[in-house]
Amino acid sequence: MTPPHDSEAERAVLGAVLADSVVEEGGRVLDLCLTNALTGDAFFDPRNRKIFETMVDMSRHAKPCDLVSLYSELESKGAADAAGGFVYLQGLVAATTTTAHAEHYIAIVRDKHLRRTMIARATKTISNCYDTEGHPDPQAILGEAEKSFLEIGTTSSSTMDWRSALQLSFNRLNEMFETDGKKLEGLSTGLTHLDEKLLGLKPGEMIVIAARPSVGKTSLAMNIAECAALGRDLNNVPVKSDGGKRHPVMIFSLEMPVEALTKRMIAGRAHVNTWRLSRNLCVKAEKQTLTSNLFVAYDELKDAPIYVDDTAGLDIMDLRARARRAKKAYGIELIVIDYLQLCKCTEKARQSRVIEVSEISQQIKAMAKELKIPVVVLSQLSRANEQRGDKQERPKLSDLRDSGAIEQDADVVFLLRRPSRTPSDKEADDKTLAIIDVAKNRNGEIGEVRVNFFSEFVRFGDREIERKNVDDFQSSEPEPASAPLPVNGDPFL
Repeated sequence: MTPPHDSEAERAVLGAVLADSVVEEGGRVLDLCLTNALTGDAFFDPRNRKIFETMVDMSRHAKPCDLVSLYSELESKGAADAAGGFVYLQGLVAATTTTAHAEHYIAIVRDKHLRRTMIARATKTISNCYDTEGHPDPQAILGEAEKSFLEIGTTSSSTMDWRSALQLSFNRLNEMFETDGKKLEGLSTGLTHLDEKLLGLKPGEMIVIAARPSVGKTSLAMNIAECAALGRDLNNVPVKSDGGKRHPVMIFSLEMPVEALTKRMIAGRAHVNTWRLSRNLCVKAEKQTLTSNLFVAYDELKDAPIYVDDTAGLDIMDLRARARRAKKAYGIELIVIDYLQLCKCTEKARQSRVIEVSEISQQIKAMAKELKIPVVVLSQLSRANEQRGDKQERPKLSDLRDSGAIEQDADVVFLLRRPSRTPSDKEADDKTLAIIDVAKNRNGEIGEVRVNFFSEFVRFGDREIERKNVDDFQSSEPEPASAPLPVNGDPFL
């Protein structure tokens, strides 16, 4: 079966370009072709393809594109016969009486090319489905297919005119005056001072939370996801900037199963120390209170718009495909990926780990821009901060593990540390202190934000919280001396 094409429309476009060259301003029709993303491949007839590619090349070098000049250019490249010769070119001009309908013919050529492209990519997908040895993972095939079809639809220009761009920015700045600068530009993190520094997690941004293992980066990400989904901050107060609106969240948990995440979220919200509870270290009266708290937390969370995919070792293209489907199905407004180094990129895996991680990072940033939502991605840090001789072991952007592309692609980078885990730190005695160092913020200020971290509930909170409120989180009974916490660190990180 012959692929979709319209030879008459192709000739009409080429004839219009030649006819347009005799007009004083010239080049209008060719500009229309390029604006509509028409390339040589859009022409099914090989002669027409060669002619159009030569026309574009001549335009690029500011050469006139009349009949004689075009034939001369083709002849100099040894392509005159492949383009049909001088007689064929004359026929193009003779058949074109006006350039008024050029845009209509361009649309026909473009639409036929679109159909052929879809057929070609669908055929490739079918071939991959049959090739069980070369393509053993059907999810990878699905991700590649979605990517290839999405690329077809994103070839048109997305340029916004200058006046519209100015108007949009002016309106946003004016809103900040009307709200005394208190309105966030993006989603709340649930932490007051972090929101003040960031003005929220903005659409299209890639936000990296980086830390050494067992410091609390997963806890911070889950707290942010919980706050966004419930429309409440970590003090359970409705977020004022958007009236407590709930925002659907998608979590890709490549490390932890969904059961572990939900258990942690319920226990954290209910302020239940699951380590003590599992070892039967709570007195009867305390158990009754904690049971009541668990039921309240469950009721609050059960209808939260949170969606979890805990597939291990996801290919980044498959992850993007799943994110696109979730966006269409549930209107996702925030994505959390835990964590970047556990993603795979089959396409680049055979080259080097640095190249593979760089590609993963680029794809995550591209996903944030494509879906126009913030993407929070967790990342491991290298041991460099432990080897510099710095008593506080403060991490730097250069400590991001495996690739410098993560630092380059990210819009915001949090470097999380807890002084209590570093004996040489002057604040090591403060067991609840956690420091979020906003080391990079493309659209705002940088600097450290001091917060509380309650390790027994794997939950963060604003630093200014009164000690009496902290005591409310904790058990009324002292911890038995015979049942100390594990020496090697917090059990729920």
